[in-house]
Amino acid sequence: MQVLNRRCAGLDVHKDEVVGCIRLAGRGEADREVRRFATTTRGLLELADWLEGCEVTQVAMEATGVYWKPVWHVLEDRFQLVLANAAHVRNVPGRKSDVNDATWIADLLAHGLIRASFVPPAPIQELRDLTRTRKQLSREIVQHTQRIQKVLEDANIKLSSLISDVLGASGRRILKALIDGESDAEALAALGGSRLKCSRQDLKDGLEGRITAHHRFLLGQHLRMIEELEAAQAAFDARIEVALEPFRHAAERLTSLPGISAVAAQVIIAEIGADMTQFPTAGHLLSWAGLAPRLDESAGKRRSTRVKKGAPWLKPVLVQCAFAAARAKNSYFQAQFLRLKARRGPKKAAIAVAASILTAAYHMLRDGTFYTDLGPDHFARHDKTRVAMRLVRRIKDLGYDVEIKAAA
Repeated sequence: MQVLNRRCAGLDVHKDEVVGCIRLAGRGEADREVRRFATTTRGLLELADWLEGCEVTQVAMEATGVYWKPVWHVLEDRFQLVLANAAHVRNVPGRKSDVNDATWIADLLAHGLIRASFVPPAPIQELRDLTRTRKQLSREIVQHTQRIQKVLEDANIKLSSLISDVLGASGRRILKALIDGESDAEALAALGGSRLKCSRQDLKDGLEGRITAHHRFLLGQHLRMIEELEAAQAAFDARIEVALEPFRHAAERLTSLPGISAVAAQVIIAEIGADMTQFPTAGHLLSWAGLAPRLDESAGKRRSTRVKKGAPWLKPVLVQCAFAAARAKNSYFQAQFLRLKARRGPKKAAIAVAASILTAAYHMLRDGTFYTDLGPDHFARHDKTRVAMRLVRRIKDLGYDVEIKAAA
């Protein structure tokens, strides 16, 4: 097999140590040298000096949790680095050891058999950390909100059945009154705002319950945690605005897409970056994001077209944006969603629209353009004959004969 990288190294990264294997190709069998280094800063600098002293040009390592990041940061300015998916460079079963893993990675890199994973630049990595942590805070707020609803149901307080948002202005006033010891249903109902859809009598009936000191303690703790999480979330929002400043124009272009909010644009920039040279085509980006159908064919039959796993922080946001874009009237995305929903169902239609949104985002970021909608009649204009034949079949299914001809 042809050797593409003659002076390379493979690293097997762990929490406390790194096993490095240098592979130097010569005329005969390649020379290999294996050493172990600590993952402290001093140890990683020694690793870099050893690799540089052996005139290594390329270095490959597995993406093992977060342990690869310090190694990457120390080596990225001195070598050409390749981050490998651990599932793609798995060694032969029964030959698992740290030395064998490092040697195997070095051999794969020497022959060009490692597909590099996408590693964004440092500013995008910082923005990604902020957006992901903000998402975690949102999830924790939802969890505490659900626990509040559980405590209220245990006390037979039907607040969630009467108010759509328990943490809204009216809901918070009622919750704080309950926590402070108020138990009179009429006094609690008076705290409801005038914009509530339920009547004052219905609200009073729903607030007549059996609330105890135990319930008040739980409600107070959950509400306090929610307020602290909301304060932390506001601090993250302010920090994200600062980190997003170099990519402000790219985020503004993305918000021109139907269904893309400012928060969704921030997440998309944080996950895929603003430089699309990392992905040769839009198809490569769709595959990385887990929005491309898998290839599962045997004996000439396609067995599954389910989308691949991947991008757990990006794909859910794109699917939410797809459902929002499907509600944009007289738009291409709505036409695409309704066209596929009739045949494949709403979930698969949403995945297809999400893939279209990401494809449009790829071209907008690559070319520096804003979104131009293709129109709701795009599919009819694209292939008029196919649309006409489908309508003919539909009429024949209803029991009529029909003959069509092109208009003059």
